[in-house]
Amino acid sequence: MSVRGVRGATTVEKDEAQEILLATEELVLEMAKVNQFKPEDIVSVIVSTTVDVKAAFPARAIRSIEGWTYVPVMCTHEIDVPGSMRKCIRVMMNVNTSIKQNEIQHVYQKNAIQLRPDLQK
Repeated sequence: MSVRGVRGATTVEKDEAQEILLATEELVLEMAKVNQFKPEDIVSVIVSTTVDVKAAFPARAIRSIEGWTYVPVMCTHEIDVPGSMRKCIRVMMNVNTSIKQNEIQHVYQKNAIQLRPDLQK
């Protein structure tokens, strides 16, 4: 068993709390599903948003998922690089797993697919 980083990202159309929370929940549940891990396998989650996403803490969505209450989650803002993707939510999930690093399935949804097209299967 090793600790592996699982990456994911999604985007929202509007900086609205409900959209941020729904997009975040959808993303992390897909990350867990495709990599077959449970909340107790998760060491920690770091969520970053672009500076234009500020209507809600994405961590709230993660802690609200049934069984995920005690998963350590922290939010931060992404570096505001000129010309970078807007309205983006990124997730770095550290997980205890027996999956090999090159077998981890990173999840990119909506416009965020263009961030890492090389990781799409």
